[in-house]
Amino acid sequence: MDFPIFHLDLLGNRALIAIIAVLHVIINHGLAVGMMPLVAAMEWYGHKKKDPRWDNLAYKILFVCFIITTTVGALTGVGIWFSASLVNPYGIASLIRVFFWGWFIEWIVFITEVCLILAYTLTWKKWTEQGRKKEHIMLGFALAFFSWVTMAIIVSILGFMMDPGNWLTDPSLWNGFTNPIYLPQLSFRTPLSLMQAGIIAIFLTLFFTHRDSFRYEALRGLGLWALCFTPFMLLGGWWYYSAVPETMQENLSVSLLTLEFAEWHDKLLYIIVAMLVIVLIVAQMAIFRPRYLPKWILVIPLLAVIWTTGHFERVREFIRKPYIIGKYMYANGMRVEDYPLLQRDGILAHATYSHPLTEEEKAIPQGKTTPAGKPLTEQEIAELQGHLQHGKDVFMNACSRCHTGHGVNSVNQHLRRMYGDGPWDKESVKSYMENMHGAQPFMPPFPGNAKELDYLTEYLFHLEENKTKIKGAQTSGVTVNTPAPKETPAREDAQ
Repeated sequence: MDFPIFHLDLLGNRALIAIIAVLHVIINHGLAVGMMPLVAAMEWYGHKKKDPRWDNLAYKILFVCFIITTTVGALTGVGIWFSASLVNPYGIASLIRVFFWGWFIEWIVFITEVCLILAYTLTWKKWTEQGRKKEHIMLGFALAFFSWVTMAIIVSILGFMMDPGNWLTDPSLWNGFTNPIYLPQLSFRTPLSLMQAGIIAIFLTLFFTHRDSFRYEALRGLGLWALCFTPFMLLGGWWYYSAVPETMQENLSVSLLTLEFAEWHDKLLYIIVAMLVIVLIVAQMAIFRPRYLPKWILVIPLLAVIWTTGHFERVREFIRKPYIIGKYMYANGMRVEDYPLLQRDGILAHATYSHPLTEEEKAIPQGKTTPAGKPLTEQEIAELQGHLQHGKDVFMNACSRCHTGHGVNSVNQHLRRMYGDGPWDKESVKSYMENMHGAQPFMPPFPGNAKELDYLTEYLFHLEENKTKIKGAQTSGVTVNTPAPKETPAREDAQ
């Protein structure tokens, strides 16, 4: 708890990361990892057949990928680092300590990938005119390889966050890298990327070609590409699912939709299967009936691929709860091994910063009285505001990584769902907060002591009455907590 806490009370911190990360994964998988080998293969095939139409189509598809990956793709890649550092600096700091050299290598590979895509795109026409086509094709396959290596390294970190495996007892880079979910996840993402690239390329081909024999030939080839990798994607997906710890699989029904719609789990799985069937049908139409494949129908599999990838990332992020790093660090950024200390001393005793209440947040509803029904005195109002300040600090440290006050995934919304819109019973709410991990295992245990639980409960009741958005450090600023003076043991007088 050594960092000021950034907080978005409307969108929510986790939604900020999710939007950036999902967009980056869609671009990375479909337009970089999957598309680069496809474009290089198209260029090779055109050179082999001495058909410049393949070369022209490959270049146009590459140019689209080049523009998107070097702008939106690059910005969202940086955005993941920026948002993750803001929202959960403890999680990202732990990952950097474990994977420092892995990330160092990945950054070198990424820089190489950027240089290669620049060279591959900008030298295409010049090297073709100079008769250096074979060298250019080799450059394309080198780009494809480095694009995949980038993903291969990052996937190890994603797997580590779900299940660190032997690293928990023998913390080394190698044990972290070779976690139990690494190879299964990589075996799923690789063919998924290649299949996605085929669907996207089919969509682009209808815009970059005329209705002639070449269009139908290109659609057949791209349809075969997408169809060939689909069985490998299914097998990798099954291996990946089998490797996920059982406790995380129990979170699957909630992660696929929301807590209220967990019973729709089976129906949603049918929808996912239907999406896959649509992709297969379109791929087969591209192979066997390309002339009957209109542009509008390709929007369906394109959206299906984007939606499925985005939802897969949402599920992967959620099912590891209550941890951000499996069995090592909870989603609130507190290490499992630190919980006994925090529950003994309290969170606030180890918090460097306090997040001041704004004047709007301090406002006490008119007519508020004591339990005996008497109006609050100025002293009682000041005491209540002091409790609310402590409650906000507990909320910011223990809850704000995942929850808002009145926005997306708000605690207010969850309490209303459980206790209704009427007056809540404080003891019931307090008991739930104290035992929430047992009731909902994807929630971390409450990390503070009994007094802080009282402060948090009082603050949650205040949120029900005061609809002002919770202000984070970026808005309200922070104050530095002064550590309590340590007692000096009595010294015996020297004789």
